[in-house]
Amino acid sequence: MGVTEQLCERICATGYDDLTEDAKTAARRLVLDGLAVAVAGSKQEASPGVLAGHLQEMGGVEAASAIGFGFKTSPVNAAYINGVSMHVLDFEPMWNPANHQLSTTLPAALALAEWRGQGGRDVLTALVKGIEMQGWVRQASHQFEARQAKFHPPGQVGPMGGAVAGGHMLRLDVDALRNALGIAASRAGSLLANAGTMTKSTNCGVAVSAGLDAAMLAARGFTGNPDIFEAPQGYVDGLFDERFVLDELLNYGPPYRIVEPGYAIKMFPSQYGTHFAITAALELHGKIDDPAQIESVEVVTPQMFYIDRPNPATGLAGKFSWQYVTASGLLDGKVTMSTFEDERRFASDMEDMLGRISVDMREDIPARFDQMHVETTVRLKDGTSVSARCDGPRGKWGSAPIPDEDHLAKVRDCLAVRFNDAQAEEVVGLAGRIDDLTPEEVKRLMGLVATPGT
Repeated sequence: MGVTEQLCERICATGYDDLTEDAKTAARRLVLDGLAVAVAGSKQEASPGVLAGHLQEMGGVEAASAIGFGFKTSPVNAAYINGVSMHVLDFEPMWNPANHQLSTTLPAALALAEWRGQGGRDVLTALVKGIEMQGWVRQASHQFEARQAKFHPPGQVGPMGGAVAGGHMLRLDVDALRNALGIAASRAGSLLANAGTMTKSTNCGVAVSAGLDAAMLAARGFTGNPDIFEAPQGYVDGLFDERFVLDELLNYGPPYRIVEPGYAIKMFPSQYGTHFAITAALELHGKIDDPAQIESVEVVTPQMFYIDRPNPATGLAGKFSWQYVTASGLLDGKVTMSTFEDERRFASDMEDMLGRISVDMREDIPARFDQMHVETTVRLKDGTSVSARCDGPRGKWGSAPIPDEDHLAKVRDCLAVRFNDAQAEEVVGLAGRIDDLTPEEVKRLMGLVATPGT
C-alpha cells in the first residue's frame, strides 16, 4: 500500500471513542472560540459582508446557516462564508507549524451536521481529524519559517483538512476518502501577497469549501488520483519541495496534534507574529508616563517581510504591520478589534507615532513563531530609553495556557458584537458541550449564531 492508502485507512478507522479526553477537551474549546470569532467577524463589511451579498444573489438550496447573516445556503457555500468570517479578524487560534486549522475544518463539519441532521459528537470528531490531517502535512513539509513559505498555509493544506472533516461526516470509506483527497489537492494553493487585503480571509473560506466539495463529490462516486500524496506531479511534488518527508504523514493519530503541540489561543485580533510586538509595546506603555515624550522607537524582529508595513494602507492592513501594532500598544495600552478600524488607523496621533518607528528585521532571529522573539527600545526626549523583549505572548506553546476565564472574556466580547447577554450565554452553553448535543441542539446552536442580532 502507498502512503495515501495507509493514511486513509488510519483516518477512516478513527472515531469518537478513539479520541483521548485531552483531545476532546481541546476541541470543545476550539468550537467555542471559532463560533464566537465568526460571529464577530461576520460584522466586517470587508470580506464577509460583500461575500454574503454575493452568495445570496447566487441562490441555491437553503441547507446550512451563514453565521451572523440570517440566511441559509448550500453546505459548500455555508462553509465558504463561515470560514471567511472565522478568519477575517485574524483572531482564530494559531498552530505549530504555523497554520489556520480551525476556519479550514470546523465550518465543513457544522454545515454538514446542520444539513444532514447529525449530532455534536460527529462535529467534534470531524474537527479533530481534519486538524490532525493539516497538522501532519505542515509538519512533514518542514517549511517552518515564514520566509521559506511558498504559499499561505491554510490555502495549501486546508482543502485536505476540509476533505477529511467532510469525509468523516459523510462516512466515506477508504477508497472514497482517497478520491476526496485527490480532488481536494487540485484546489490547493494561496498567496501570501494577499495578506492585509480582503482576499486573505477567503484563502481559508475557499480552502474549507473546496475540501467539503471534494468530499461530497467523492461520496457520489467522483474520482481523483487515489495516491495523490506520493504521485509524480501530485500534491507533494506540486506544492512543496525536497524537505517534505512523506512517511511522517503516517504519524497521524494519538495523542493528536490538537493536544501536542496544541494551539495558541489569540488574545489580539492580528497576525500572530505581531503579538510579540504587541506584548512588548504593552509592557513599555506601563513604563512611559506620556507617549508624547517618545522620540523614537526601534523594533528588532525576525525577517517576516509581509508584516513590515511602515504605513499600512487601511486599518485591516494594520493587522500585518510591526509598526502599527507597536504604535497602538504604546499609545492606547491595549489592542482590540476597534484598533484595526480605519478611524483609529488615520487618527493624527497614530500618524505621528508611525513616523517615529523603525524596524530592524534580522536574519539571525528564527522566522517561526515557536522560536522567534521581538525586542523594542523606546528613546524618550529626555535622553533616557526603555526596552522590552517578548519571547512569546501568553498562551504560546510550551507556556501556561490562556486561563478559561480570560478565554471566556474574549468569547463574550466577540459575541457581544451581535448578541445580548442571554443570547451569548446560550451560545456559550451549547458550544461548550458540543459533543453532547443532539442533532436538534446542533441546529439550535447554528440558528442562534446565524441571527444577525444588533
